[in-house]
This record gives sequence, structure tokens and C-alpha cells, in this order.
Amino acid sequence: MKKLFLLFGLFSAAAVSAQTVWTPDLGNGKYKNPVLYADYSDPDVTRTGDDFWMTSSSFNCAPGLQILHSTDLVNWEIVNTVFTRQPPYDHFDKPRHGEGVWAPSIRFHDGWYYIYWGNPYVGIYMTKTQDPRGEWSEPLLIKKVLGIIDTCPLWDDDGKAYLVHGWAGSCAGLKSVLSVCEMTPDGERLIGEDVLIFDGHGDHPTVEGPKFYKRNGWYYVFAPAGGVKPGWQIVLRSKSPWGPYECRTVLHQGNTKTPGPHQGGLIDDVEGNSWFVHFVDMYAYGRVVHLQPVTWSDDDWCIVGVDRNGDGIGEPVDTFRKPASRVKSAVRTPADSDEFDGRTLGLQWQWHANPQLGWYFPNPSDGELRLYCRNRPEGWRNLSDNGNLLLQKINAPTYTATTKLRFHPSYEGDRAGLIVMGHDYATIGLRYADGRLLVERTTCKRAMKKGAPETADASLPFAASGEPVDVWFRCRFEQQWNDDATPRLVCRLSFSTDGKRFRELGDAFTAEAGHWIGAKVGYFADAQVHKNDAGWIDVDWFRTSK
Repeated sequence: MKKLFLLFGLFSAAAVSAQTVWTPDLGNGKYKNPVLYADYSDPDVTRTGDDFWMTSSSFNCAPGLQILHSTDLVNWEIVNTVFTRQPPYDHFDKPRHGEGVWAPSIRFHDGWYYIYWGNPYVGIYMTKTQDPRGEWSEPLLIKKVLGIIDTCPLWDDDGKAYLVHGWAGSCAGLKSVLSVCEMTPDGERLIGEDVLIFDGHGDHPTVEGPKFYKRNGWYYVFAPAGGVKPGWQIVLRSKSPWGPYECRTVLHQGNTKTPGPHQGGLIDDVEGNSWFVHFVDMYAYGRVVHLQPVTWSDDDWCIVGVDRNGDGIGEPVDTFRKPASRVKSAVRTPADSDEFDGRTLGLQWQWHANPQLGWYFPNPSDGELRLYCRNRPEGWRNLSDNGNLLLQKINAPTYTATTKLRFHPSYEGDRAGLIVMGHDYATIGLRYADGRLLVERTTCKRAMKKGAPETADASLPFAASGEPVDVWFRCRFEQQWNDDATPRLVCRLSFSTDGKRFRELGDAFTAEAGHWIGAKVGYFADAQVHKNDAGWIDVDWFRTSK
């Protein structure tokens, strides 16, 4: 390797070692919220025996529909994804920000696990399996229709099946109402007409995200209303799936610091205690997951959270006793660090579009992941147009992510490195220009919404030629607070030539959420020239630390 040269002198930072960056299990029989400090939007959960299974919205990201497992609703790990490529395949071969999987539901019925979701631009999909860790069926479009979202099935005691759903105003031209329709018992086709069961206009605007249950002869629909950030939870109940339904508010912010407790799922633990898994929108961090206790009254109404002021409405808890479990659970959190020594990508990684052959290769014999610099698509505006961004969720309020890679440029303009991606983005990477390598910081404001161009904020000479070089990139994520008590995610990007001494390049970057998703961190590998044998990076590892 050619000897590297750098402008300016020494850099300083502690070496990074992999460790858990957010642990909700307090180790004393209690937990703290959020149980997942990461963007698992619109979570839903089911239980079979001692096992809880969760999924959440994945929108345009692929692989999609990550499956999480727990034995206590507190310690979670990613164990599978439902699909590698999202249908319609040609459509999602390009980034389609905000489209795709909206608010899935997961249920177990007659030996099968089912997931339903609505893509408001296409229709209602279903997939199923007998093993959540195994292969899921090819997504089946059970109804082609615009505007239907947030679908949830219910199989009744008499063998009939129903589906409740909401409506996306942007596609359907209507919202703030919930509908029920009948399904065939196999769950593969809708039959009959939609029936309006609830109109939220007035007291409960923007009602959405319904989940369907039956308990003690009552049909219940849990649904959020009032909008994502300022909203609350309502419960509808009736003696018939078609209504009429009574309505009560069961959870709101109240006097707590937890705003807009939003969409989620009801579940019982192994002793029959009820719990509610839901999300709270934390801006750039995305929609993080909270766990609330649920108590039932003698007349079969519930309160979610704890009613501290006696108004009959629950408020979110910060800490609480853990759910009952027959299995002693080790402290587990979704994977974030990765040594890239396997034959497949880690389950935490997702692309901006359906992955294509030639974007990457696992290289387990060398313990590396190879990512190729791909040519920009026609009409390219900025990196939000690149499908080959390999990203993972932000996993804690404050932590550090560091990666080591080797850059092998081929042609003028080849560049690659670390990116923090949302509606705005920032990168730190190497770029091949005029026969040498530069280390460069870029920023792009309103990348997704406006298609704005990126700007080069700072650059330094890094190597005197285009020979392959090792480099370490780092992002320090820091949670700060605005005057209105909303969180701000500040990112400080730095680089190193030895993995020990780091230099921050460019100003701190304040991350923004993406389109319905939180900001993400990961890799970009971009090319301006398309010729034989593109440039690439070999990623050695990605590690997080507190």
C-alpha cells in the first residue's frame, strides 16, 4: 500500500469496541421505555407459547418486514425478514420513498402465521408461514385497490374471517374513517362490501392503524387518532364485527413527557396479563417502540398505561415490571455491529430499493463485504436516487458508529464511504479525482422532498494516487433538545488512517427523518463513469459503542 499523507496533524479518539448501545432491561425485574430505541414504525405482535413475534412497517426498504423475536416483550432480536425484494418488483427496483409496506399486522391462526399490509398505491398484500424464522410465502395481492392502509385480520369463532383497515387520504381522497369487510376463511380474498364502522371526523380526526381483537364476546378495535405526534389511543367495542361500536380514549400523553402514544398491538403474556406495544415518534430517530401495561375493568373496558390522575385515561410509563415469562431471557437487542464474516448480509441492513445482482458480494473467506460503485441512474439529482445505499436504523439516543474499509477506485469520480440518510443527508468518504484521493464531507438539504443538489462542505488530500487504501470512518450521534422539548439528532463525522486518531471533517450535521422513516446510517458507493470493472470498497467491519 502506498504511504498515505494528510494535511493537518494528529487526531484523537478512543478505540471503539462493540457493545450494546441501548438496553431496556434494567436487570431488576423491571424495564424502561423505549424497549426499542429504533425506528420500528407501526409495530404489531403475536404470541405462540413462550414466543412473541413482532413486525413493523418497512416502507420501500428491502429486505422488508423484519421479524423480531422475544420471550418477555422487552429483550428483542431480529431473526428474519419476510422478503428480499418487494413487489411490484419492477416498481421497487428504484427508490420509492414513502411507498411499500404500511402498518402490517401479524397473527397466528390454525397453525399458520399471517402478515397483512396495505400498500396504498397498489393494494392489500398477505404472506404466511408455519415458522416465523423460516421462509415466508410469496406476497399475495389479495385486493388491488388504491388508498387502503393499515389492514388487520380477525378469524372468528364461527369460522368466518374479517379485515379492518384505514384509508390514506393522499390516495383514496378520504381519511379519518375505519372500515370492515369479510374475507374468505383462508384469508386470501375479500368478499362483499366494505362497511363503515367508525367516523373519526370531529372528536378523533386522522383515526388510522386499527387492530382487530375478540375478547369475552366483545369485538375490539384499537386505533390511534389525532395525528402521529400529538395523538392518542382509542378503543372501539361492539357485540358484532359490523358494529355499532362504542368508543373510549384509553391512552394519552397526559402529564408525561411521552408525546403522541401511537399505533401498536395488544398482546397477553403467559399469565394472561395484557400489554400494549406501540410507537412514539422521535423525529430523526424515527418511531421508537414503547411497552405499556393494560388493565381491564369488570365491564370489559381497558386502560392502557397508568391512570395517574383518575380521569379514566391511561398515561405512558417510563419504567414498569417486566411481563410474565416462563423463559429466563438473556439481555438481547437488535443487531447493529457487523464483522461481515458470513455468507449473507446481517438482518439489520436494508437497501433503498430492491437489491440488484452486482451491487454487493459477501466475502466470508476474507471477512469482508464488497460494495461496488454503481453508476448514477438517469436523471440523478443526489444520493436519495441511489438504490444501492446499504443502511441500518439509528439504535440509541447517543452512541458512536465506526467502520473500517478499503477503497479500490477505478475511474474519475468514483466515491464511497459513510452516510447518514434522511430527507437531508451527510456523507464522509473518499473520492477519486485527478489521479489522487480526497477525503470529502458533503451535505444535501431536502434531498428526498425537493431533489436538491448536494454540496461539498470540506475536503482534504488523502493519498497521492488511486491505489487501494484503508480508511476508518466514524459518526458520533448525540441527542440534544430543542426549546420546544423535541429531540435533535446531531452527527459528527470523522476519519482516520490508523483507527486510533480521528479527525472531524466539516461542521456537525443535524439529521432529519426520511419519508415516514427515521434517519439511517450506512454506506454509499457511487460512480459517475460507467465502464468495464467499476471501483469498489471492501468493508471489514461496522461497530457501535456508547
